[in-house]
Amino acid sequence: MSKIPCTPEEIKLPAEGELIRFENGRYVVPDKPIIAYIEGDGIGPEIVNHSMKVINAAVEKAYGGKRKIIWYELAAGEKAQHLCGELLPKGTLEAIKITKLAAKGPLTTPVGGGFRSLNVAIRMALDLYANIRPVRFYGQPAPSKYADKVDFVIFRENTEDLYKGVEWEMGSEEALKIINFVKKEFGVNLREDSGIGIKPISEFATKRLARKALQWAIKNKIPTVTIMHKGNIMKYTEGAFRRWAYEVAVNEFRDYIVTEQELWEKYNGQMPEGKILVNDRIADNMLQQIITRPWDYKMIVAPNINGDYISDEANALVGGIGMAAGLNAGDEMAVAEPVHGTAPKYAGKDVANPTAELLSMSLMVSQLMDWKEVGYLVEEALRRAIKDRKVTQDLTRHMPGVTPLKASEFRDALIGYIEEIEL
Repeated sequence: MSKIPCTPEEIKLPAEGELIRFENGRYVVPDKPIIAYIEGDGIGPEIVNHSMKVINAAVEKAYGGKRKIIWYELAAGEKAQHLCGELLPKGTLEAIKITKLAAKGPLTTPVGGGFRSLNVAIRMALDLYANIRPVRFYGQPAPSKYADKVDFVIFRENTEDLYKGVEWEMGSEEALKIINFVKKEFGVNLREDSGIGIKPISEFATKRLARKALQWAIKNKIPTVTIMHKGNIMKYTEGAFRRWAYEVAVNEFRDYIVTEQELWEKYNGQMPEGKILVNDRIADNMLQQIITRPWDYKMIVAPNINGDYISDEANALVGGIGMAAGLNAGDEMAVAEPVHGTAPKYAGKDVANPTAELLSMSLMVSQLMDWKEVGYLVEEALRRAIKDRKVTQDLTRHMPGVTPLKASEFRDALIGYIEEIEL
């Protein structure tokens, strides 16, 4: 087992396996790729290790020993603090740059840790600008009447907007300077007891997100891409996000797309075969639409804070974020992670549902590595487990009369289903 590196100089890759390369816009994946993983805090070590075992079983089933993931452990959070004396070691970030792909469990940011969020710090340090969140129904208990109609993916910008974290406290020297500046220079009156935040949305960041989203849509034959924005009010941030996203669609993907305006002006409302419809919806309407008519949406592209809101709302429709996959992707690197927290009260009790972690890993393996059979096996095993009511306590609380499985038993049940599935 390789030693966990605290510094770049301590990085020593596993003897078995080869590195994934990124060439000509795609990952070149060897049969035995080295993939990094971070256990995380709280329930993280349990759900990560359960998920790796299920992924390993799916790889073995799909490829009969011809392919194998070589897992390489890194550290962040409490384990890194213990081993390296810091929450986010440089060795961890540098190793992810080398392996290209990584999976991680949830992380706690201790009080006084120097980070607003370790998760956000990793995204920023590696420029993982796209937060990719598929939302799908597997048969789990869900509050929505139309849960079985929910099947879309959200592309949320990860690096700008309110998550840039540019803000100053009410009464601070910086806040008062800005209040005085905008009054003097622009005639804008702000109350002196205001906290001040800045909401940057750039053409560069918007266009690269839209580009990645449309590439994903083309690869996966997604028929509709919807730009979510509040451009009717914030015309030069969210309105610009809308405009720039359309520019990418029209100027860079002209052969693949039809805008909603073109659909009615040129095609009388009849979609040309094989084309992707690109449209847009105002944010507050969008939050309603995915509840009342989720079948109309297949991909949603959103600025950071809108994407944050709609991602969790969307997953609530199908039962909550305990079943939600997450992938933070940049141009060459990506980190798979669930969106839920560390749930420390459940740590070490063998009860935490690993599904969100598992689906996050599966998304990375099936989409970025293009080992699609793995994704099929994992999702089909999950559907069968839920149908047979072999699930963990978070789901059985909504299934009267069903005895919950321990997390390890649920893991073993999924592996059993994978071994039964015919490809």
